[in-house]
Amino acid sequence: MSDYASIRTRLLVWATLSLAVLLTLSVMVRLDWPPLQDLDTAIGRGPQGFTLRNRLVLDILRVVELAFNTVPMTIYTLVLVIALFVRSHRRAAYWTAGVMLGASLTTYLLKRLFQRDRPVWEDAIHTVDSFAFPSGHSSGIAAAMGVATVLTLMLVRRRGLRRALITLWVLVALVVGADRIFLGVHNLSDVVAGYAVGLAWVFVSLAAYDPAPRSKVMEALSSPVPSTKQLAVVLNPAKVENTLAFKALVNKMAADSGWDEPEWYQTRVDDTGKSMAEAAAVAGADLVLVCGGDGTVRTVCAELAGTGIPVGVVPAGTGNLLARNLGIPLYLQTAIDVALNGQDRAIDLVSVSGDGIAPDEHFMVMGGMGFDAAIMEGANEQIKAKVGWLAYVVSALRNLMFPAVRLEISMDDGPATRHRARTVIVGNVGYLQAGIPLLPDASIDDGVLDVVLVSPNRFLSWLPVAVRVLSRNKRTDAALDRMTGRKVSIRASHDTPRQLDGDSIGAGRELRAECIHGRLLVRVPR
Repeated sequence: MSDYASIRTRLLVWATLSLAVLLTLSVMVRLDWPPLQDLDTAIGRGPQGFTLRNRLVLDILRVVELAFNTVPMTIYTLVLVIALFVRSHRRAAYWTAGVMLGASLTTYLLKRLFQRDRPVWEDAIHTVDSFAFPSGHSSGIAAAMGVATVLTLMLVRRRGLRRALITLWVLVALVVGADRIFLGVHNLSDVVAGYAVGLAWVFVSLAAYDPAPRSKVMEALSSPVPSTKQLAVVLNPAKVENTLAFKALVNKMAADSGWDEPEWYQTRVDDTGKSMAEAAAVAGADLVLVCGGDGTVRTVCAELAGTGIPVGVVPAGTGNLLARNLGIPLYLQTAIDVALNGQDRAIDLVSVSGDGIAPDEHFMVMGGMGFDAAIMEGANEQIKAKVGWLAYVVSALRNLMFPAVRLEISMDDGPATRHRARTVIVGNVGYLQAGIPLLPDASIDDGVLDVVLVSPNRFLSWLPVAVRVLSRNKRTDAALDRMTGRKVSIRASHDTPRQLDGDSIGAGRELRAECIHGRLLVRVPR
């Protein structure tokens, strides 16, 4: 049995169990089965009485009730669906809308069919006019929990973060269900039946429709894919949770797309991809996939620059800035598909030199001196492994008042100008994490470098600087200055932290960069 068939079978089993629970409770409710009524009353009396005696608990429960009512849940769903469309996860958007709509309509029809009255208490906290079975709050939150869990498993790579988020979704669902019982507006059987409705829709829809992006195998008539189809993969094993599963996925997708069986190369601590990329080129690869963080991608791309061999980027790091700026999806399966079946784009490479910098060093995204390099240097690897790019936020807060540095900057071998800045960034692309347009005019294939100097005077001065960056305000002054050129030479008054594509390269006084136009071919979406 194939993996997909096995997964589909398990989903149908869980769907059957959910429907069996719903059917059993439906029969009991239709027959007004006394043991069920007695059980509901016995279980609900204690929580309802507790809420009645505690005003603070009542206020909290009413907030939960309002936050997960029909209208707010509809708004949450619409926002999520729109966000998925914007991020090009259209299948996931259709699936999400279908699950939430299906659970809502099913709940409405069952309420009209059974017309079960709400629980009756001597001292009712508040009354609700609609029918009780099944609980609409419970069915809605169960469906939402299922959707959130599936999207988390699909889009969040870090195991620790995935587990934390899934635990959160489950806790929210349990709280919303308990809220109905503690407010005395639903029986336990109403809540359980609501859960069954929502989960049944999640399991059935998953078995019938895969929300993950589909592979787009392109025909050869207009494809840049070479006819020889020799494929090499350079993998940083530290960046994927299950190396064997990743290799199996790439092998299958490569075969489906008409490529030969890939040659695999794994990076090491002492070699982040240079010798692997060289070996792949010597072996005659027509395409090299590189899976890793920005550092691995930078090393492999620099080695393959000028060879005419296209690079397919499968982003698996924390920043993934090259992929973000090229529109390459961060979802692994879709990124692999783009690498195998996308189109080639010639982009610029930036050669770098300076004191203490190794010969033939390059960067793809950006290099810098000062505050930005201190952020990269101070980002805790354990925090990065758990929460990803948020580790940079923590490091940024720690280094927010990094002292200003006196700099001399020369553009295109012209006369040097003097500046005082907390950070200077040389960019080959325009956008940082979260789409921050630090260099909005920068383009990765325009043949020039964009330089920005940032120097807020005080702590609060960061706020207007941030507003100007986010609003793409092109006004320049001492706090935010920009310049462009094919070559840039930066000299600091003292040793200053430096970084290339998010990797710290140690402190130094010099950073020289030169743009090499159209040096590298990279696979991008069609």
